[in-house]
Amino acid sequence: MALYAYKAVDQEGQIVEGMREAADSDSVVAFLQQAGWMPIRVAPVGANLLTWLRLGRSQKDKPDAKAIALFTRELATLLSAGIPIDRALAILSNMAGKDSLLGALTGKVLEKVKSGAQLSQALEAQEGVFSRFYLNLIRAGEAGGALENTLERLSEYLERSKELRDTVVTALIYPLLLIIMALASLFVLLAFVVPQFQEMFESAGKTLPLPTRIVIAIAEGVRDYGWLGALLIIAAVGYFRWQMADPARRYAWDRRLLNLPRVGELIRLIEVANLSRTLATLLSNGVALLSALVIVRETLSNRVMVEAIAKAEESLREGGGMSAALIDTGVFPEMALHMVKLGEESGRLGEMLDRVAGTYDKEVRVTVQRLLALLEPVLIVGLGIMIAGIIVSILLAILSVNDLAF
Repeated sequence: MALYAYKAVDQEGQIVEGMREAADSDSVVAFLQQAGWMPIRVAPVGANLLTWLRLGRSQKDKPDAKAIALFTRELATLLSAGIPIDRALAILSNMAGKDSLLGALTGKVLEKVKSGAQLSQALEAQEGVFSRFYLNLIRAGEAGGALENTLERLSEYLERSKELRDTVVTALIYPLLLIIMALASLFVLLAFVVPQFQEMFESAGKTLPLPTRIVIAIAEGVRDYGWLGALLIIAAVGYFRWQMADPARRYAWDRRLLNLPRVGELIRLIEVANLSRTLATLLSNGVALLSALVIVRETLSNRVMVEAIAKAEESLREGGGMSAALIDTGVFPEMALHMVKLGEESGRLGEMLDRVAGTYDKEVRVTVQRLLALLEPVLIVGLGIMIAGIIVSILLAILSVNDLAF
């Protein structure tokens, strides 16, 4: 399966853009035609360095993860109170407002349910909104006659996953602000402050000290070629996204990231926590282990760990155990592997995976705090050294000019 970006015209004459996994481009074209859309362009993501600029825009007509979590929680609450599914969806649609993205989405789901479709079928019809993991859990809940309990567990899963992401994102805000302030301070000094002294030094008619000449040369470069630096940054971002779009190149980058000290450890912890929580949720809702592993692969972002899960699938198909296959990959932490093995032997794999998820959630928080404890002083000291270097170079030039005067 490969990822294809497409552009088409819908039945109302509007341009529709998006991405879809398929065996080949013909499958994507067939999908678009079945939907009643006229294909304009279908291209594999990564085929062109600028594909992401043309087709990779985020879809802003879809509710975000926070809205989906809210929808799940409220629907679970209404169903638990004994309200029928169609009435519950109508209530949610009115609460959200028909003009909002969530309200419009709920209205479409309600129309499908009223026409006789099951909730899972109605959700699946909303292309690109609900993940395969989400849909499979809903199907399992419908098959087991416990849809409200499944929605409750799914809501807890979404909230815990969001909490983990928010922990990492929030922790990165302060270092990011430090970097932005450092770059802004250096830009102001080099583009506006240093040129003021440069005029005075040139009128003195004396050879300036080497540090001062270096700082002045950098200031002139920033002033005259700053636009080139901005273009280089944009080109670097585009090149990196192009690299990530190709499976082989992305796999190589993911392996490099896993081998980085500290950073690789954090990535490993986040992925293991996500994997364990997802797999535990699927198993607790009656999804078979082999089917659950196939779904779990889609929730992981690191291709190296995805490959490890694929090997575990092969081991299960051949009659082996999951833990043995994961141990052979050498990718996962030992403690997690031991707990998975214990869960397999005791028949409590879902419970053990849930414990692994809780343990590694805490490990992620501790690791992020440690990284910040190392990163913040480095940023502060680095900024101080650069600013001090600029100031010292100016003072050296001033002293040199004063010596000439006397």
